Amino acid sequence: MLGAARLMVTLFVALTIVYVCLSFYSRSVRRTKLEERWHQEGIGGDKETFIREGLEEYDGSIRRKLILGVYVVPLVVIALLIYVTNFM
Repeated sequence: MLGAARLMVTLFVALTIVYVCLSFYSRSVRRTKLEERWHQEGIGGDKETFIREGLEEYDGSIRRKLILGVYVVPLVVIALLIYVTNFM
């Protein structure tokens, strides 16, 4: 049992690093797309305001919440494997 707990803690730390990297990458991609859209469509107004509002909209989007699957999927799969191995 102690080995499984140690595995989960180590995995949680590794998944946190992956989550942070994915979050930064995804936000960077969104920012780049907003900048390209601003240039292509010739949207009037302040560029930084347009990008900030677009990123605020992104922060509430489902895509950002889906990145949390980085935590859920591996932990559920490992827990399921441990259960199946020990109790079935």
